[in-house]
Amino acid sequence: MLTTVNPTTEEAITTWEEHGPDDVQHALARSWDAFGDWRRTDLDVRTAVLATAAEEFDRRRDELAELMTTEMGKTLAAAGAEVDKCALACRHYAEHAARYLAHDVIDTDAASSYVRFDPLGPILAVMPWNFPLWQAVRALAPALAAGNTMLLKHASNVPGCAMAIEDVLTAAGAPEGVFRTLLVGSDLVNGIIADERIRGVTLTGSEAAGRAVAKQAGESLTPTLLELGGSDPFIVLPDADVARAAEVAATSRLINNGQSCIAAKRFIVVGDARAEFTEAFRAELAAATVGDPMDDDTDVGPLARADLRDDLQDQVRRAVDQGATVALGGGVPDRQGFFHEVTMLTDLDARSPAAWEETFGPLAAVIEVADVEDAIAVANSSRYGLGAAIFGADVDRAQDVAGRIESGAVFVNELVKSDPRVPFGGVKDSGYGRELGEYGAKSFVNAKTVWVSARP
Repeated sequence: MLTTVNPTTEEAITTWEEHGPDDVQHALARSWDAFGDWRRTDLDVRTAVLATAAEEFDRRRDELAELMTTEMGKTLAAAGAEVDKCALACRHYAEHAARYLAHDVIDTDAASSYVRFDPLGPILAVMPWNFPLWQAVRALAPALAAGNTMLLKHASNVPGCAMAIEDVLTAAGAPEGVFRTLLVGSDLVNGIIADERIRGVTLTGSEAAGRAVAKQAGESLTPTLLELGGSDPFIVLPDADVARAAEVAATSRLINNGQSCIAAKRFIVVGDARAEFTEAFRAELAAATVGDPMDDDTDVGPLARADLRDDLQDQVRRAVDQGATVALGGGVPDRQGFFHEVTMLTDLDARSPAAWEETFGPLAAVIEVADVEDAIAVANSSRYGLGAAIFGADVDRAQDVAGRIESGAVFVNELVKSDPRVPFGGVKDSGYGRELGEYGAKSFVNAKTVWVSARP
C-alpha cells in the first residue's frame, strides 16, 4: 500500500493499492501491443493527442495545482505555474514534432539517401516527486510524439499526481496502453528494465538511483537517459548589477521550496562584489515568508518529507562543524509540518558538505573568491554539472566564462530553467542525454539510414 502524507500538516491523505507483478506484466503487454499501432498512427494524429492534453491541463489547472501542493508541499502559485508549463510542452511538441522528426536528407552518390527517425518501443520513465507533473510530461511529450509508448513509475509519495497524468492522457484520446502509470516500489524496477519489451529508460532522480538504473539497463543493453543531481554554481562577477543578482539568486535558490535540481546552490562571489552581494543576498532571503503553501503570501513551503528536512539539517550541522558561519536561519522551526528555516551559510570552501553535496531545501552556500579564474575553478570542482548562472555587466566576458564551465546549460544574467524549446540535461555525475527541444524529440528513436541506389 502507498500512503500519501501532507507535508504541511503531517496528516495521511490517501492510501493507494500498489500494482503487483501480475499487474506489471499486464501493463507491459498492453504497452507493447499499443506500440505496434501507435508507431503506425499518423504523426498528426499523435500530436493532436498532445494538443488535446494541453487543453486538459488548462481545464484541470486548479485541481492539479491543489493536488501537487497537498502531496508534496510546493506553493499553490508554483503548482499552478507547473501545470501551465506542462500545457506549454504538450503544445510545443504538437506544433514542432513534425519538423524535429523530419527525414534528414544527406547528399551522397546514391539516388536518394536520408536518415529517418523511427520509435524504439515502450519507454520506462522513473520520475521524482519534486516536479511531479512537469518532469513526467517533459519525458512523455517527445516520446509519444515520436511514436513510442510509455510506462511511468513515479515517486511513491505522489501517486495521486501519477494517476492524474494518466487521466489527462486518457481524456486527451491516447489509446489504451499508450501511456500507463505503475504504482510500484523501486524493488520492481530492475525486473521491468530487464523485460525485453522495454526499449528505453529515462530517469530523473538521485545520483544513486541513476547508477542503479544504468547498471541494470547496461546488462540489458537498453538505452538510457539520466538527469541526476545538481549543485549549480551562481557566479557573481565584480561588475555585476548586485541588486538584481541578489534578487535572482534568492528566487533561484528558493524555487520549489529549494527542492530543484537546477536551483542555484553554490553562490560564488568574485572580488569587489563580495561584501555587497553577500549582504544584499542575505536580505533577499530573509524577506522570504515561510508558511502554508496554500496561502498566497507564502514564498517557501515545507520540504516534501520528514527525512528530507532532517537530511538538510544534518548538512547544515556538518558544514558548521567544518567552519561555516550561519548568516541566516540554520534551524528547524517549532511548528507542525516538514519545514526548515531559510538558511544562508558563509565562510566555507568548495568541499564543505553544503557545497560539495547536493542540497535539497532552502539552504544557500556563499563562497567568496579572489578572481574569475578562482571562480571557474570552484565552479568546476563539483562532481555535478547540470546548470550554471553567471552575472556580469560585460556580457562578452560572461559568455567567455560560460564556455569554460562544465555543465549542460549556462544562463547569463538569468536563473537556470528548463524550456521546451532548448535541450536540457547534464554532464559528469549529473547524468547524460538530453530532454526537450529537438534533441529531446530524438532521445528515444532509431536514427535509421536509408540508401536508395540509382540502379533498380
